[in-house]
Amino acid sequence: MDTRPTARIDVEPIPASVYELIREDIISGKLGPNERLKIADLAARYGTSTNPIREALQQLRGEDFVVMEPNRGARVRPIDENFVRDIIEIAALIEPALTRWFVSIATEADIKQLETIQAEIEELNFADPALHGQLDTRFHEVLYDRHYNRHAADLWWRHREVLRAISRRFPTSLSRRVAVLREHHELIDAIRAQDADRAAEVISGHVEGSGRHIIEHMRLAQNAARKAQT
Repeated sequence: MDTRPTARIDVEPIPASVYELIREDIISGKLGPNERLKIADLAARYGTSTNPIREALQQLRGEDFVVMEPNRGARVRPIDENFVRDIIEIAALIEPALTRWFVSIATEADIKQLETIQAEIEELNFADPALHGQLDTRFHEVLYDRHYNRHAADLWWRHREVLRAISRRFPTSLSRRVAVLREHHELIDAIRAQDADRAAEVISGHVEGSGRHIIEHMRLAQNAARKAQT
């Protein structure tokens, strides 16, 4: 189970159901791109008071699902190919740097923890997408959680949550499953060998592969939607 503290997103804990319902409606398109998010309307829609809605919107803003502009209120950020591409490009810059630093401080206990999580991932074998996502996040948290640059680590976390929420809409292809497992093993081997350059290279490819997989599925879904309309 993910035990990361709520403080990562700088808001107080909120009723999970309200936040999750709004987020799911954004991801699914029930709340459309650039749609205005009026607090009173959302409170009526989800059957709650206005305070949980305000808090949920702040959390969603921190995760880049919602945009807030002065004198214009909140609106839905479009969840499209460009949005995912931008996140992936940022991740491809941040994660190799975080990984290089981790290699310099990694211990035998760290490597053992990575191997234990990887064994759980392989035992699960993608049978439960939600649990796989949690395990995969734990794997990467071992690499990034102790980094001194908290802004970079927190940015990684926020973007990770966005991509994990989006990817739940799509199945993981067999080729991507094979690549994920292989890349994790290559990363562990590079860390054990204290090869920071190789570890950063593996992570860079891992991030880019994940991004391509999501974008390809988004394109397939868009094409299917267009065909259904004709």
